[in-house]
Amino acid sequence: MGDGVGAVFAALADPSRRTIVERLALAGRATPTELARVLPMTRQAVAKHLATLEHAGLVRARREGRHTVYRPDPAPLRDAGAWLDRVGAEWDERLAALARHVGQPPQAAP
Repeated sequence: MGDGVGAVFAALADPSRRTIVERLALAGRATPTELARVLPMTRQAVAKHLATLEHAGLVRARREGRHTVYRPDPAPLRDAGAWLDRVGAEWDERLAALARHVGQPPQAAP
């Protein structure tokens, strides 16, 4: 797994960060203060979570006057999804080979 994909999974392991990503995806943009108004955490906690998300490439920060505005960046999620697809396909192949080995027809993936 590439470092970028690992950073995405590590960042999204926290439910608070997943919530922040969802909020940004819906709103398109927000400041830490705006997010703190609608989430059960302080502005400082939101800012720390945003820093982690930014490190993973999931959000982009931009100064607008006195405020820092965050926007979602879906590219790292596409990379993580592609990794999951590739690993899932490898497992499907291995399970089909195992089923052939034991003489049972492979079952369709759910």
